[in-house]
Amino acid sequence: MEAQNKWPDYFRWFLNRPKTVGFLFFLVLAFGVSLLIFQSVQIIIKNKNYEMQTTLDILHQNIDQNLKSCYTTTLTLALTIDDNGIPDNFESISSKLLASNKCINAVQLVPNGIIKYVYPLKGNESALNLNLLNSPLLKKEALESIKNKKMYFAGPLNLVQGGTGIVGRLPIYKRNKFWGFSAVIIKLDTLLKMSRVNSIDTNKYYFQISKVNPNTLKEEFFLGGKNKDNNSRYISERIPDGNWILYLIEKNDTNNYSTLFLPSILGYSLAILLGVLITILLDRPIRLQQLLLDSEIKFKTIFDQAPVGIALVKNDNGDFIEINKKFCEIIGYEEQEMKSKSYHSITHPKDLAVDESVTQDFIDGENANYALKKRYITKDGKTVWANLIVSSLSGINEKLDTNIAIVEDITLQKQILDELKESEKQFKSLFKNSPVPLWEVDLSLVKNHLISLNLINKEPSFVINYLKENQEAVYKCFTLVKIIAVNYKCLKLLQIKSKQLLANNLRQVLDEVTLRDFENQLLAITQNNNQLSYDSKIKNGNGESIDIAFRWNPIKGHEKTMDRMIISTEDITFRKEHEKLIIASQQKVESLINTIDGIVWECCIETFRFTFVSKKVEQILGYTSEEWLENPNFWTEHIHPEDRAWTLEYCTKKSSELLNHDFEYRMICKDGSVIWLRDMVNIVFQNGKATSLHGIMIDITKAKNVENDLNNSFNLVSKQNERLLNFSYIISHNLRSHTSNIASIVSLIEDAETEQEKKQLMDLLVSVSALLNETMIHLNEVIDIRTNISLVSESLNLNECVENVMKVFSKQILSKEVKITNLIPKDLLINYNPAYLESILYNLISNAIRFSHPDRKPHIQLEWIVKKNKNTLKISDNGIGINLEKYGNKIFGLYKTFTNDKASKGVGLFITKNQIEAMGGTITVESKLDQGTTFKIEIL
Repeated sequence: MEAQNKWPDYFRWFLNRPKTVGFLFFLVLAFGVSLLIFQSVQIIIKNKNYEMQTTLDILHQNIDQNLKSCYTTTLTLALTIDDNGIPDNFESISSKLLASNKCINAVQLVPNGIIKYVYPLKGNESALNLNLLNSPLLKKEALESIKNKKMYFAGPLNLVQGGTGIVGRLPIYKRNKFWGFSAVIIKLDTLLKMSRVNSIDTNKYYFQISKVNPNTLKEEFFLGGKNKDNNSRYISERIPDGNWILYLIEKNDTNNYSTLFLPSILGYSLAILLGVLITILLDRPIRLQQLLLDSEIKFKTIFDQAPVGIALVKNDNGDFIEINKKFCEIIGYEEQEMKSKSYHSITHPKDLAVDESVTQDFIDGENANYALKKRYITKDGKTVWANLIVSSLSGINEKLDTNIAIVEDITLQKQILDELKESEKQFKSLFKNSPVPLWEVDLSLVKNHLISLNLINKEPSFVINYLKENQEAVYKCFTLVKIIAVNYKCLKLLQIKSKQLLANNLRQVLDEVTLRDFENQLLAITQNNNQLSYDSKIKNGNGESIDIAFRWNPIKGHEKTMDRMIISTEDITFRKEHEKLIIASQQKVESLINTIDGIVWECCIETFRFTFVSKKVEQILGYTSEEWLENPNFWTEHIHPEDRAWTLEYCTKKSSELLNHDFEYRMICKDGSVIWLRDMVNIVFQNGKATSLHGIMIDITKAKNVENDLNNSFNLVSKQNERLLNFSYIISHNLRSHTSNIASIVSLIEDAETEQEKKQLMDLLVSVSALLNETMIHLNEVIDIRTNISLVSESLNLNECVENVMKVFSKQILSKEVKITNLIPKDLLINYNPAYLESILYNLISNAIRFSHPDRKPHIQLEWIVKKNKNTLKISDNGIGINLEKYGNKIFGLYKTFTNDKASKGVGLFITKNQIEAMGGTITVESKLDQGTTFKIEIL
């Protein structure tokens, strides 16, 4: 009781100290306002940090994507380098790469660190032959790329060709040996533009890029504007591929605290106001009347500005006393017009009876308030739906005979609801009468069970393995499928009389593969994939298996819960049977095609892209048909380079003329070998239009080799016959002249009258016999050369052999002051017969000395030339020369001389030519009269 008596004392204590109470009230409210302002400031700072981080993340992602796209470019460029380290089609490929990547301004290939290839060359000439590994400014970043064996972006740096840019270098290795770099040049302005740096709100932020200079080890900034300092707010991210740091720097303190200024003032003002108000209320009870007046004003304000219609209505007759603006807007009448009406006059006729019944119960006191949905008639005759709530004000003041009515316009909601009902009605009609068998099922229990198994959002492989190992879980999920409805076509397909029979025993449709295929649907649910199509088997009511195509789709609005799913089913039993027949037929055709001893193929007539290649390709070329079909340019890329141009031109020409054609060309096998193919091509027409090419490629390599062998044998025999014929002419001519001379001398001896005359004729006979013997020696030497098929070749130092021959002619060289220029490498080794090589060099050098020009000192030059895999020994002199127009076809003939020198017998060049040809080589001559002669000897 004492505690209860103390409460009035405490209360009285507070009433007696209104200023203290007011001040305490002010402190509490001020603390609350301060707390709200502090939280608001933290939210603004957090939002600003989030905005800055999001902006920098987007820029970082854009720059990173642009740089990564450059990796594909450099890798593609590196693949153009062949085994000899030479790029193939550099400019053509580079132009396509630049066209496909707008971020790149130029590309380079940098063998051994020296820029040798640049595209485009125009504007980048100054970069050629720049040695990166010798440049103090570029060396460290170039070595960084080599060290890490991956692409590294150097810079930003001042480019020698002008401007500031970034150089991305990918180190290239050939046979595990550093070859050089594949590089891309990106102008800094281009990178910033492609990365959408210009989209930054420059009123708020600066964007800056920096990097630690590898030479000075100091951080350098590359963009104009403000750099980060200790007083500025900034965030940063690093790009490891170039060791750059991206900064987003706040220009000024852009946190918009001004929005808190007015609420702060209002909050503290309200705290002061309420503190003073409490003080006044406690200090002056008379102000309660003024407070009531203020409350009335506030009520009037709320009444007028309420977002719903509010009216004060007389309880006895329903006339309107006060109506707010919103009520007038809903009904369409002005306020004065409404005050002359009652609620009966604006109620829809069809709702009057219900309205009056509910109102009467309300008047009779059976209900303290009531609510109903009703229709009103607006001023322009339209109908609006409203949600009406009526309460009596008599509970506040029994003298008041007034009710308050609150009206909410629900016309739009009603229309939407009616449309939904109509849509549901149409859906049910379409579902019921659909010609497609349809199910409506509830999979919510299935999804909940998968959630309980912790399978939602798991990796697909994990889910698949779990379902395979836990078939009871699959069956459990199947039993949880709840059938909501099935249409007539579905029951007819399943040969089941009613939905209830199906729902009560869903297991009756299970076939051997039904549950296995149902796993696909369970997997889709775990991956939040609400739509799925697959083929499976189920059983009908008679226990017969039928092939079904299932398509699962959720009804809109039920995607998450999956409590309403539509399954459309299609009987594909007939289609499946025919597919089996088609597959079997295709397998027979493919088997037949694969037995053909050739590559059967089909391709598009316009693009030459192959759509079918038989398995025989693996046996003939070593490639699988899949490898061929994966590459749209496989055929053109594997045609032998020497045959590619004319083959494509010929095939294109014949195809455009719609003519069947047959041609032979070479292709390169997977192991690098070359085979000959005969390609027989037919044009395929459909509806009178050429659509594709069919053909067969037959390996004719063996036939080609046989043909080449026959041609080589024929050429060899022809040359041998030609030589034999020429040799027979030589023997016939030379021996005939000597035998004729001997016969004439013998006849003269017989007719001689004196001994002296006989002696002279005998001396002449001896001389002619000596010449005949010399001729026989020469002919035997030629026969030895042509019939010697077992020549022994040795590894000879050509330079030493030349020097040895020069020693033989040392006396003549000194006497004629012959100048010898030996340009043959001192370490050059050739495989040749020693005797033949000495004889060839002896004959050619002796002729050069013997037939030197009388008006100038002799000069003999020997060179070794390697060109297009051909080795040539070139021997030149400045002698008297030969008139090739007159003697060109006789220069290598036996006993053919072209000077007045009696020592010349016309045998040396003839023997030299036969020796060279016996070693498989050839000899040619170039000469101008009075200028000199050059012999070129091809040595295998």
